[in-house]
Amino acid sequence: MPSTLPLLDGRTLPALGFGLYKVPADETQRVVAAALDAGYRLVDGAEFYGNEREVGEALRRAVDTGLERADLTVTSKFWGEQSQSADAVRTSFVASEAALGSPIDVYMIHWPRPARGQYVDVWRELVALQAEGRIRSIGVSNFTEEHLRRLIGETGVTPAVNQVESHPWLPQHELRAFHAEHGIVTQAWSPLGRSRVLEEPTIQRIAAAHGVSPAQAIIRWHLQLGGALIPKSTHPHRLAENLDVDGFSLSDDDLAAIAALETGERTGTHPDDRQ
Repeated sequence: MPSTLPLLDGRTLPALGFGLYKVPADETQRVVAAALDAGYRLVDGAEFYGNEREVGEALRRAVDTGLERADLTVTSKFWGEQSQSADAVRTSFVASEAALGSPIDVYMIHWPRPARGQYVDVWRELVALQAEGRIRSIGVSNFTEEHLRRLIGETGVTPAVNQVESHPWLPQHELRAFHAEHGIVTQAWSPLGRSRVLEEPTIQRIAAAHGVSPAQAIIRWHLQLGGALIPKSTHPHRLAENLDVDGFSLSDDDLAAIAALETGERTGTHPDDRQ
């Protein structure tokens, strides 16, 4: 399995990172420190998560004790609920950068909010920030093929990453195929279906056959699809376990059995419903 994936802008992205959605601020420093100690090199955050200052403190401490900042990929996302103006994008970006106390490696539009019809203008501002050298890579989150086609068609700039809900119930094969055609990396959020998919008997059977946990089996499935993912845990032993997926491979029969689990069920919001 590749430890990093190439991006269309010439950079690379760790295939397996960890997410910080719903990690309480008072636990964030501990969780980030545990993840970095385990070996993660992608920290997925966002303005909306409300814990970027604590992420920044954990990063500073890690760098002070010898971790190379250049080896890390730090993500943030523009929320845009109140306003999607150019000034709002700039203000949010600067606030996240200040809270993290560090350059932002990957900056994304968190949701397209399509009913507002402004996500192309927001994207243009991200393109400008990248051109100014303020951001290494730019991407989107929760964009459908329709949203991506409009974005690319009107600006000529393709996102390096699209972070979307994806798990065995919702593999997003058609969207992944569109991504592959355009050089976009698929990065899965809720890759374990908010832990609900771990209870699937098929997943448990496959995991037992390989002597791994259900979470490890699903993470391996994501990696064998060729994408990236950001599982979340606040427990150090699970963070380490989720990273330990190189000692086995899923067979064609395993992959076929997991494919049969597809239902289209979401554990989060549909992109068209967030405004």
